[in-house]
Amino acid sequence: MTFIRGLHNLHSPEQRAVVTIGSFDGVHLGHQAILQAVKVKAESLSLPSVVMIFEPQPQEFFSAEKAPARLMRLREKVETLQILGIDKVVCLQFNPALRRLTADQFVDQVLIKGLATRYLIVGDDFRFGCDRGGDFNMLQAAGQRHDFEVRDTGTLESLGQRVSSTLVRDVLRRSDFEQAEKLLGRPFTVKGRVVYGQQLGRKLGFPTANVQLNRYSAPIAGVFAVLTTIGEKTYQGAANVGIRPTVGGLVKPILEVHLLDFQGDLYGQRIEVEFKCKIRDEVKFTTIDSLVDNIRRDVNNIRAWFDRANKT
Repeated sequence: MTFIRGLHNLHSPEQRAVVTIGSFDGVHLGHQAILQAVKVKAESLSLPSVVMIFEPQPQEFFSAEKAPARLMRLREKVETLQILGIDKVVCLQFNPALRRLTADQFVDQVLIKGLATRYLIVGDDFRFGCDRGGDFNMLQAAGQRHDFEVRDTGTLESLGQRVSSTLVRDVLRRSDFEQAEKLLGRPFTVKGRVVYGQQLGRKLGFPTANVQLNRYSAPIAGVFAVLTTIGEKTYQGAANVGIRPTVGGLVKPILEVHLLDFQGDLYGQRIEVEFKCKIRDEVKFTTIDSLVDNIRRDVNNIRAWFDRANKT
């Protein structure tokens, strides 16, 4: 798969392409249905399949810390699109310059000159260009002038609701990981590189692998039973997602994972954390001793949960 980052790196391609555009946060089953349609059409026309995404996501650009919690990082998104067989991912930086493009300029500079679009698949509520001036009807008219077809995406439903990133966030907010897996087509995970922290967990007797989420909010919060994969091995663990209010607090949430029955140095390694069950909310304790007592209780509860789960 080819990954292109930045409008300035879009050059007139030798081949035309079948294109879709969106945030694709979570790459859930609704997104996967769109991607499958793109792949099928691309194969029928013997053209490459192209997904255009934005970084930051448009809602993050406009709303900053008030934007909805992101379901996956850019790297995870690109890796998932590659697994699903997309030929090319184009990531445009959503910045003031891109925001100022009119709908006509977006069609000319991005869809035609940048991507050589032959066939475009987007939602019928898709809006683009400065002040969201372009819509589906405008795209269809532009397609007639510039020789590309435009098709709208269908709606995928689950339990009578449209599958969307918003629905996935709502399900995760309830810690319904079983339903989240049904909507995503895979378990909900967080991937990232282990970074150095304050090493407070080690001092308290519960060393943790820390992964920065780099966002003002996370789709989940609290203490969880997790499975953590490192290379070819998977370990049971206790994870906290939050701002650590007892020991000073953070502005942005962090993922901390204590691996059960593990010894070793994980700094710099990439891990994948699969969330299985919520144990409790994050709480501010009055003393460090009470924090340690509760961590010990959490670990025991998580061991017991895994024991029960392995017997069913």
